[in-house]
Amino acid sequence: MQEQHAFPFIREFLLFLTLAGILIPTLQRLRINQVLGFLAVGALVGPYGLGSLAPQVPLLGYLTFPSGEGVSMLAEIGVLFLMFMIGLELSAARLWAMRHWVFGAGAAQVAASALLIGGSAWLLGQPLAPAMILGLVLSLSSTAVVMQLLSDQQATGTRVGQAAFAVLMLQDLAVVPILILIGALKGGGTEGVLMAALGAMLKAAIAITLIYVAGGRVIHPLFRAFARHRQPDVFMALILLSAFGIASLSAMFGLSMALGALIAGLLLAETEFKHEVELMVEPFKGLLMGLFFMSVGMNMDVRQIASAPLWLAGAVVGLVLIKTVVVTLIFRAGRLPWARALEGGLLLGQGGEFAFIVIGYAISSKLLDGALGGRVMLAVGLSLFITPLLARLGRAIGERWESKQREHAAKADESALESERGRIIIAGFGRVGQQLAKLLSEQGIEYVAFENDAKVVSRLHAQGVPVYFGNAARPELLKRVHADESPAIVLTMDHPGSALQAVRGIRREFPHVRLFVRSRDEKHARALKMAGATVVVPETLEASLQLSAFVLESIGLDERQVNTIVEHERGLFEAALLDMPGEPHHAHPHHHH
Repeated sequence: MQEQHAFPFIREFLLFLTLAGILIPTLQRLRINQVLGFLAVGALVGPYGLGSLAPQVPLLGYLTFPSGEGVSMLAEIGVLFLMFMIGLELSAARLWAMRHWVFGAGAAQVAASALLIGGSAWLLGQPLAPAMILGLVLSLSSTAVVMQLLSDQQATGTRVGQAAFAVLMLQDLAVVPILILIGALKGGGTEGVLMAALGAMLKAAIAITLIYVAGGRVIHPLFRAFARHRQPDVFMALILLSAFGIASLSAMFGLSMALGALIAGLLLAETEFKHEVELMVEPFKGLLMGLFFMSVGMNMDVRQIASAPLWLAGAVVGLVLIKTVVVTLIFRAGRLPWARALEGGLLLGQGGEFAFIVIGYAISSKLLDGALGGRVMLAVGLSLFITPLLARLGRAIGERWESKQREHAAKADESALESERGRIIIAGFGRVGQQLAKLLSEQGIEYVAFENDAKVVSRLHAQGVPVYFGNAARPELLKRVHADESPAIVLTMDHPGSALQAVRGIRREFPHVRLFVRSRDEKHARALKMAGATVVVPETLEASLQLSAFVLESIGLDERQVNTIVEHERGLFEAALLDMPGEPHHAHPHHHH
């Protein structure tokens, strides 16, 4: 079989793509969390599921994954991309804005949960090193599952959603020291482990700083130089080069590749290309996460449920109980109401996806007994399966409490609600856009801007202006900045065609948002109004009215008269626009589709 060597694991690869192609749309239609769907299918077709029957039923050999080999290669890539996407979410600015929650609540949650879980494992007879590893690993929750549940319920912006996100951010950062600690434990038993761990942490900190600084010096200029041409293939190549390049750099320093991928994501999150990178990786994200979770499912030996049902039930209940209590108390200390704090606790009660990475690493380093590691992985997997139910329960408790509160305080403060709303979005940051931004800033009104010229964006972004690289006509980009909650979207683009296209696209996705558009002339203004613009300001009209006003004033008309004349002209134009869709305007009959 010469073909076997030409492309190793081609059968596994094709089988995975087939399953993903069927699974992703099916799960979306059935409203099932994708992570759980992939876990379940992985367990079903993996070496411990139907794959174990392949020797007896040859047909199953084609439809399942009888060996773990092909699976682990696919999983490695899945892990790298999962870490890269998490890095993109974790920008330093975002961490700093939520620092009290991230470093206060997040650190308290990891420390308290690790102590309680590790202590329980130690009291149940585990030696110190495995107990420490289990405590730390199980203190982490699942970013992938929780964030998907929150976005399904459109709760990422709520106080519980924000608090949960902050804790998850710190947990994602905590993976780094945990991986380093295991490396240190592998080196030298439990004795002197603290010194070994501190030494390893220090070395790793130096390496990470070097990678971060060097990577930043290379990546940003690289993207700036090549993104100008706006070729998607070049952009994609740069993203892959960053992710894999920094991952291998991290491996050279003796750190894990997953950590390198996280750093690559962090570096790109700091640049003005962040949103564009997210859009490019988005289509692969579901697929690569599916890859990771399916491979995790394949490593879960479901047959153990039959052999140790009580142990597993106890482990799952114990894990969820400890973490729910810890998170609830921390959220309550952070001034969330009891009901909402409990909702957050139930939401973060499960084990996390990193448990699978770290436990696998600990087993291969001979720090954890294989059978125990397998059971713990299964317990974490089961805790993920019950998370949607727990989240629903928490949500119901929170909603019930809130509705009671609402009855008590029927009159909510209007102004507080107003300030919670979104920012004004400016599409196109040339002369007009920058002038508008200046006026908004002077009034203390928040905005976010998009511009297609990488040079302009790089210059202004460095000065702290909230402008990002990207084409705001893309609805996906607007969804990232919650355009549906924006008080207004202002299009100041030069090009008439792209302005028209943008209006149509935005109207389709966000039917209720207010759209203010700059137009070239009357004809262009009509087309924009037809496409759904709320207010259209034609450049030629405004320039000619201003000019006329100055001329009239200079020949002796007083200011009030001039203003009346100008307003009258403007009114005539607006009336012409308004009556337009109803009856065709005689001058432009061809405008009516």
